[in-house]
Amino acid sequence: VQLQASGGGLVQAGGSLRLSCAASGRAFSAYAMGWFRQAPGKEREFVAAVNVIGATDYADSVKGRFTISRDNAVNTMYLQMDSLKPDDTALYYCAKGLVASSSRRFENYDYWGQGTQVTVSS
Repeated sequence: VQLQASGGGLVQAGGSLRLSCAASGRAFSAYAMGWFRQAPGKEREFVAAVNVIGATDYADSVKGRFTISRDNAVNTMYLQMDSLKPDDTALYYCAKGLVASSSRRFENYDYWGQGTQVTVSS
């Protein structure tokens, strides 16, 4: 399995970005998928996850502003990010879960994309 994240960029506070994560290989629809992020000098943190039936989970810091979704027909996961804040600045990673149910723990993900940089200016 290979994951390719894209869609990052530089945006002003209050703006929006849409990240994509394209997965190669079969059985994309059989596993949960998630987004994590890591800012300089900080630990990697959970952002959002979606399980195989489309149920979603969000970190409190992004709830109400970010929307995670998946399109199994094209093996792609998305993260719509609205009302962006400077604190959202980080390298964003997509990841494939070990099982069908989603998790906030990065240990429960086995394949990771290369990361896409999101920078929010104030």
